[in-house]
Amino acid sequence: MLIIGIAGGSGSGKTTVVNALTEKLNERVVVIPQDSYYKDSSHLPMEERQQVNFDHPDSIDFDLLYSHLKMLREGKTIEQPVYSYLTCSRSKTETITVTPAEVIIIEGILIFTCKKLRECMDIKIFVDADDDDRLMRVMARDILERGKTVEKVIERYTKTVKPMYLQFIEPSKRYADIIIPQGGHNKVAIDVISATIERYIKK
Repeated sequence: MLIIGIAGGSGSGKTTVVNALTEKLNERVVVIPQDSYYKDSSHLPMEERQQVNFDHPDSIDFDLLYSHLKMLREGKTIEQPVYSYLTCSRSKTETITVTPAEVIIIEGILIFTCKKLRECMDIKIFVDADDDDRLMRVMARDILERGKTVEKVIERYTKTVKPMYLQFIEPSKRYADIIIPQGGHNKVAIDVISATIERYIKK
């Protein structure tokens, strides 16, 4: 089994890279999104939930994510949590059953900030992109998919997304084995990574 970590700032193009790799690897790959492992905030009033800093490492249940990764490595099936951005809470009844595969991809902005998680990864990839490009993608995503207003997106970007990127995410780039510039539009990099994965699998 090959475990690949794909990190980068919000809106950097991580999902595009993941989709490109899964398309090439087909059924041999399983994707574990970091976002499924946000700590549950359902015990807090909605107003407080909406103030949670999702760009800080403390917002992630790394213990559960690490435990699930170990189980997959051991050939065991896991029940991945389901997290809702609309309610800022983890589902009490719904999970996603994930079975082991030849390639496990962990994707998320903060995955390189956790040492024990990094040590599980065979390949660490950081998706890099221009700040302005990332802001545009974050705005489009949060408005269309998460029901945010333009004002709220800009406020969150200014107060949390950009400062947390500079404090935690950008410095974690030094742990990467491969850095992909130009976000998910770098087809050459994706082809090289796909070929590398194929060689690992054949070994």
